[in-house]
Amino acid sequence: MTRPDVLGEQNEKGHSVRVAEIDGGRLRASVCSGTSCTFAGSSAVYEAFVQAVADAGLSETVQVAIVGCHGLCSMSPVVVMGDDTLYGHLRPDDVATVVEQHLKSGVPVEKFLYKDPQTGASVRDWHDIEFYRRQTRIALRHVGHINPESIDEYMATGGYAAARTVLTQRTPEWVIQEVADSGIRGRGGAGFSTGVKWKLARQSRGDEKYIICNGDEGDPGAFMDASIMDGDPHAVIEGMLIGGYAIGARNGYIYVRAEYPLAVRRLTKALSDAEAAGMLGDDVFGSGWSFHLKLKLGAGAFVCGEETALIASIEGRRGMPRTRPPFPAVSGLWGKPTSINNVETFANIPWIVAHGAAAYWEIGVEGSQGTKALSVGGKGVNGGLAEVTMGLSLRDVVHRIGGGVKTGRQLKAVQLGGPSGGCVPASMLDTPVDYESLAATGAMVGSGGMVIVDDQTCMVDMARFFLAFTQSESCGKCVPCRLGTKRMLEVLDRIVAGNGRPGDVELLEEMSAHVIEGSLCALGGTAPNPVLTTIKYFRKEYEAHVNEKRCPAKSCKALIRYVIDPQACTGCTLCAKKCPVTCISGERKLPHVIDQDACTKCGTCFEACKFNAVVVLSGAAELAAMESEE
Repeated sequence: MTRPDVLGEQNEKGHSVRVAEIDGGRLRASVCSGTSCTFAGSSAVYEAFVQAVADAGLSETVQVAIVGCHGLCSMSPVVVMGDDTLYGHLRPDDVATVVEQHLKSGVPVEKFLYKDPQTGASVRDWHDIEFYRRQTRIALRHVGHINPESIDEYMATGGYAAARTVLTQRTPEWVIQEVADSGIRGRGGAGFSTGVKWKLARQSRGDEKYIICNGDEGDPGAFMDASIMDGDPHAVIEGMLIGGYAIGARNGYIYVRAEYPLAVRRLTKALSDAEAAGMLGDDVFGSGWSFHLKLKLGAGAFVCGEETALIASIEGRRGMPRTRPPFPAVSGLWGKPTSINNVETFANIPWIVAHGAAAYWEIGVEGSQGTKALSVGGKGVNGGLAEVTMGLSLRDVVHRIGGGVKTGRQLKAVQLGGPSGGCVPASMLDTPVDYESLAATGAMVGSGGMVIVDDQTCMVDMARFFLAFTQSESCGKCVPCRLGTKRMLEVLDRIVAGNGRPGDVELLEEMSAHVIEGSLCALGGTAPNPVLTTIKYFRKEYEAHVNEKRCPAKSCKALIRYVIDPQACTGCTLCAKKCPVTCISGERKLPHVIDQDACTKCGTCFEACKFNAVVVLSGAAELAAMESEE
């Protein structure tokens, strides 16, 4: 099946039509201004391009524009030229060369092109990079291609056309049925049917109703929602406009954490521009329907991702979940019927309305229609923002999109779903990315966070990291979550510290069951998932920590020692020079030694040594073997 195009019509190469036409046909140099690229210095790169284009006398033929996250964050800052050439790791001082060589002479600058991780060959056209070839972009269809601060560019790509059609030609019931028929499920993690949720809110009686966008993306390493909000804010607004009309809500809120300053700034401008253009406010499109949106900033509490806690936060109360029923669709914000949907869910809605439920249903697999945006991080070659067809295997995501594991390492697992998710071992890479298949492994789709894990990662410590996060983010309302996660964390802390006791693994399993069964909301109910899945698939690693006081990954500081192999050491002194605590001694051209009492186990010497003389030992057996060789 041909992937959905990015901006509508496709060109002769089968690629999506570029937005150069928006600005009178001028060649477009698109500078990524997503969060990753911004932190990597893309603002300075943008200014350098503007200046270099002007200095070269190309201002009449070249437009320099900002766009949202293009996806390949591992190459930040990214710039995409109008002929689809992608450049990465650009610095302001590099821009003049690109302008002179590429824009004036038409010759790409080899140095900044993407290098294929398998062949090492340069790839010029971004469509030909495997990271993009395996993607199907719907929610991210505009992100990285249009200026997120321009309502004109959004409208030039068909933006707000779906909302206009709905408000002037369709009934709310038609919209709800279309969304239900598409099969789209909530992209925030729970995977509840969006059509059913809207139908319940529509049927609930109330003199006033509300629709809320949950932009409180709190999973460590997850940035899908942030990238949509700061890369294509009008798609979210249009989706909410359609949803508000469908359920009968004339007022809505976009709830976004204040730690997303770029998203906050662009959403604020987008709301103002939409109101000025008549897309929001009274009598939208002359339809007689009024719809008003407000931005609500959250203080960064992870628990506010839970819808009843989010509602409490908007109402000015402490963000804490409440028991259900009643569900928000019946009694939500200020006791009124309320529908809460995720950022990515809303971004899909205009596409579904424009292309039809049947078109969306055909994408993905039975029960998991459509696509899912992922933030791919960890030890892969390609890190960044991707959107894949539901049902694509983890193998394709890791090796085709993620580019495989970095040189010299072996894939160990894939962690999905953030702190509420779980780990899938490398032996199960053929598992499809869909709700039911991942749930069967003990993991979950979740919001879309995905971490590629290599053989240097300790699975016990990884479980401890995620549990530490959820434990600190517990609102404290219910005992199983507040104290259960704390007791579990204490057990994990002592295991990685080398103080594990017989029966600790079984104790973790027992406590996990109590936390899951007794917790009020999904934060506590899913907190043990990383622990349970790592025990399920990596139990021997836990047992090595407890019984042998050994970390197989040689990662836990309390269980490892850095030593220098005298047979391999050349006495180059590089490790001693790099050591931040000067605990390495020895004469030049003679074997060096590490003072174990002073060593902080930072690993600097291991990274610095060019002769593999620095060895990491874990467990009494390895240490004894090393000493016997000496």
